[in-house]
Amino acid sequence: MKLLIQIQGLSKNYGPQMIFSNANASFSLQHKVGVIGRNGSGKSTLCRMIIGEERPDSGAITNNSDLRLGYLEQHNPFELDETVEAFLTRHSGLESWRCGQIAGRFQLKHELFDGLPIGSLSGGFQTRIKLAALLLAEPNFLILDEPTNFLDLDTQLLLERVLQDFKGGFLIVSHDREFLKRTSNHTLDVGRGELVMYPGKLEAYFAYREEQIAHAQRQNKKTEARRRQLQAFVDRNRVRASTAKQAQSKLKQLSRLESIEIEHALSDVDIRLPQVESRPGHALLCENMAIGYPEKSVAKNIYLDIERGAKVAVVGANGEGKTTLLRTLAGQLEPLGGSFKWSSQLEMAYYAQHVYGTLPEQLDVETYLRSEADAGVGRQQILDLAGSFLFQGDDVQKKLAVLSGGERARLCLAGLLLSGKPLLLLDEPTNHLDFETVEALGFALRDYGGTVFFTSHDRTFASLVATCVIEVKDERVAVFPGDYASYVYRLERWAQNGDTPSPGSQRKPKRTGKTAHAERKQLRARLRKLKNQVSQSEKRLASFEAEQALLLEQMVQDPAFSRERNLRLAELKELKEQEEERWLELQEQLEELET
Repeated sequence: MKLLIQIQGLSKNYGPQMIFSNANASFSLQHKVGVIGRNGSGKSTLCRMIIGEERPDSGAITNNSDLRLGYLEQHNPFELDETVEAFLTRHSGLESWRCGQIAGRFQLKHELFDGLPIGSLSGGFQTRIKLAALLLAEPNFLILDEPTNFLDLDTQLLLERVLQDFKGGFLIVSHDREFLKRTSNHTLDVGRGELVMYPGKLEAYFAYREEQIAHAQRQNKKTEARRRQLQAFVDRNRVRASTAKQAQSKLKQLSRLESIEIEHALSDVDIRLPQVESRPGHALLCENMAIGYPEKSVAKNIYLDIERGAKVAVVGANGEGKTTLLRTLAGQLEPLGGSFKWSSQLEMAYYAQHVYGTLPEQLDVETYLRSEADAGVGRQQILDLAGSFLFQGDDVQKKLAVLSGGERARLCLAGLLLSGKPLLLLDEPTNHLDFETVEALGFALRDYGGTVFFTSHDRTFASLVATCVIEVKDERVAVFPGDYASYVYRLERWAQNGDTPSPGSQRKPKRTGKTAHAERKQLRARLRKLKNQVSQSEKRLASFEAEQALLLEQMVQDPAFSRERNLRLAELKELKEQEEERWLELQEQLEELET
């Protein structure tokens, strides 16, 4: 296995902060590496040193002469008035047919390829152009630092398939567990000054880390028990002349006992939100609403009816209007037409991508969080949440004036989560968060009793949280029934077949006013009844399966023939089949009613 990149004795410091200390790693054509680690651990620094933008303080990064390194450029290498074809042929020096072939892998076809100027395309399509240019250089090893940041889901899925088919190796830094799971076959853990390479996928690495921690804990318990034994012997015998020598020997043994330092697994971050009462009823009603700006309409004919407690993922390509929809629902923009109404009992908290620009800089972190927290939140819960968002120890005494942009964003989000509001509107809350913090936040919001509307490019986060998907696309807002995984599946089918998935609920109601309200009320009642019937059917199935498992276990323990048992097993099999058919019918009715 030919090594393309070798890292030996790598050390790097930023002032007093140690990033790497005598770190080692190597990468070959077969290494498709997902890079993980906390913010500030050195992931981006490693990438910059490999591509030559930074130099190590000591140690060496050696490249094989066969290495053809490719990395995604942060700046735009194209002119905004160029077409995709003109840029790619100029940038690569290759013929148009070859450029079109690679561009087609990113759905840059027809007018997108040789008609429209690049400046008229969205940020997601412009990133696709840079990715096509990257592949046209025919690299055999890629460095991709957070490639999914700000990418719409369509582009993420395209990039994912390109990486799965890529013949060389790569190093990908990403906080999106789903993206790493689908693309990498090795895991590189960056932290504590080290580079730890694990020859396996992300989930296998986490399992390995958990086992290592469990082993270390068992060893530490044995060490602590031995330490107590030796200490007790020394205490009893060192003052007696006849046993003083033995006590001294035991004291030396005691000094040599060392516990194993335990580095906690990435999943140890735990975010606990203030309790919010979960209530039935609707959260949001939109009637024929139009959104946008005086000079530009973004979407119209919007009809939404969202139940309380829903976790709504607002999705769509960059520039389609996700943020415009959230800003309108948050009351920052007036609708261009129609109306919307939140339930009167819902108090809102809104997190915008650049809200941190208005922080009171004279406050420190803890004081700010205390001022934002609900009255029932105690100091320890505030400090715990601050720690989850990387404000630990003396960091909570930092003045807001000295915080970086990423730190301010995390602080604003932490304050909002402590507010205890029953309605959260979150625009890209996962930006600036660590791998583990993203997932901890996802688990916390999933179990949160209130209503959540959010946008996020992180598929793992969206999959954890969303119970409903709203797509903003082509000047329309449509509800897709089912969870986020179902929505991604539809997009993947579209990407494979070239068909656009049709939205599940964008039918315009035929009546308005009191009649429409009565119809919605009737519809909600039918939905509740069907959901209850589905739940009862699932309980009956579970009961049949439990009884079946018990009888089968009895059969293993007592294999003697039992006519009564055999008859009951046959009856249970028939009952299960009938109930499964009933469940399927109910599920189909439910899905039809939801759409």
